[in-house]
Parts: sequence; C-alpha cells; structure tokens
Amino acid sequence: MRRMAMWKKPRWKHLQGVGGISVLTLLLSGCGVTHLASQGTPANVVDDAAPQEALTYKRLPPMAYTPDEWPETLNAEVYLPDTPTRARRPAALIVHGGGWRNRGPEDMQGIAEQLAEQGYVAVNIEHRFAPTYRFPAQLYDLQQAMAWLHDNADAWRVDTQRIVGVGFSSGAHLVSLLAVAGVKGPLADPHGGEQSRLAAVLAGGLPSDLLKFDDGRLVVDFIGGTRAEKPEAYRLASPERQVTPDAPPFFIFHGTWDQLVTVDHGRDFYQTLIDNGVESELYLLHGRGHFASFLLRGGAIEAGIAFLNQQVAP
Repeated sequence: MRRMAMWKKPRWKHLQGVGGISVLTLLLSGCGVTHLASQGTPANVVDDAAPQEALTYKRLPPMAYTPDEWPETLNAEVYLPDTPTRARRPAALIVHGGGWRNRGPEDMQGIAEQLAEQGYVAVNIEHRFAPTYRFPAQLYDLQQAMAWLHDNADAWRVDTQRIVGVGFSSGAHLVSLLAVAGVKGPLADPHGGEQSRLAAVLAGGLPSDLLKFDDGRLVVDFIGGTRAEKPEAYRLASPERQVTPDAPPFFIFHGTWDQLVTVDHGRDFYQTLIDNGVESELYLLHGRGHFASFLLRGGAIEAGIAFLNQQVAP
C-alpha cells in the first residue's frame, strides 16, 4: 500500500476534558511506548485485568467453518483452554494480515496461544483472497465464522455475548469492519446480524480509512477499482467511516514509523471512537514500522489482552 501524497493531519484535539472523558498518557520508561486510555487507568496496570497464570489448552485439527455451498472451503484452528470449573468462557475470532491477498493463520498462532492461555476459546481463521474475491467477500467470511462459532458454542462452552475480535494489518481491518458493521444495514446483510456482534476488538497496524491510500495495487485489488471509480465501496470498507456510538470497545496498537499504514490511521480512528463515546485505548510503539510493530511488538499484545479482560472477564 502507498500513502497519499497529501496526508491527513492527525486529530489530537480534545484529548482530555471533553464529555467527561479523561485521557491518561503513559510513557513506559525504556520501552518506547505511549499508551492513551479514554476511560481511566491503562489496561496493563489494572490488577484485576492483568494477564492471569497461563492455562493449558488443546489445539483441535483444522476444520472447515464454511458451509458446503460457500465459494471456497475455509478452515479454522480452534484452541480450547482447560477451564473445567467454568460453565462458559469468552472466545476470540483471530484474523491474519497479508494485504487481503496472502499469508495465513500460522502468523497468528502465537497470539492465539496467548489468548487460549488466558481462558479464551481462540478461533484462528482463513479467509478468501483478493483479487479473486473482492470486498465484501472477506467480511462475509468473518460473518460466516461468527455463525459457525455460535453453532458450536454449546460444545465449546462459549459465552456468545463475550466474543472478541483480534487482528493485525488487513486482519485488523476485517475484524474492525465486522465490529462496526452493526446488526442492520449494508455491511450486515446478508450474512451478519446479531450473531456477528463483537464485545471488544484488539487491532494492530489497522488500515482504518481506505480513502487515505493512493490507488496502489493492494487496495485496488481488494475493492475492485480506484477511489474515483468506487468511492462508495471505499467509504463502506473503511472502519473509521462506519463508527457509531454502538461500536464495541477497541484497543489499537500501531508503530509510529509505519510507512505502509501510517500512524494517523490509528490515531484518527482512536479519536473518532472517542468522539463517539466508545471506550478505547491507543498503544503507540515508537520507532517501529509496520512489520516491526508486529514482530517486535513488545508488551502490546499483553496490554491488549488485559484490555480485553476488562471487557469480557475470562
């Protein structure tokens, strides 16, 4: 992806004292991190939400989550935590990056294991690739995965009111779009609705507004045309432009040196969430680019899981 020559100035206005929302800036000594929280204490220092002692888990063999008539058979890897004393537990829908066109669930295996160790039923999925399949096909895949997760909720002891979304890069885009799609409307029909509702999101390196990009190959292949040719599709496919006060809480992490998905995507999305009264946190990794913010993410995932723990209490 290439950035637009004219970049949009980050909206850092009203970072505190607006609408009763306080913002806490945490500079972690020696870690190169700035952590902004919209609702009080940052997640990684909240005692009752901090990562728990790691649980054991069972990883099931990959299995198809799509129905027989789906255009392509797609698989999911499911991690079941060992929580014998609990009736129901939260789940996490996990989506890999790769510019909507490559990579696979193996990239997210470590994060899936971390979530399973914290008591989440982790569902690490494939999705269809552009340019063979274009937007909104990948969103439909996630909605189908949510339906499949609901169908298996009894067998896996999942509380369907406590399903979170986790993704990086294009995977973060897809889970974020799923989260803001709502239960009615153009993004919810025909495969979404109540069963696609997420309780919270952990998103890293998120392309939040596709209209910010030049007409480079990745985005054009994903949408199926340029911004001039398909402006409504670009708007509809941009999570930031779909935010309402009904959006779930978000934890966003982003590298400040990201040249592929520049940091204003994370900052502006965070600000839009704040403007809509949505609980959110922004975790900036200083001196890291797009890939380094995933490979050298430091405590970002731990802080993100702590934020998820606040929302769904595993």
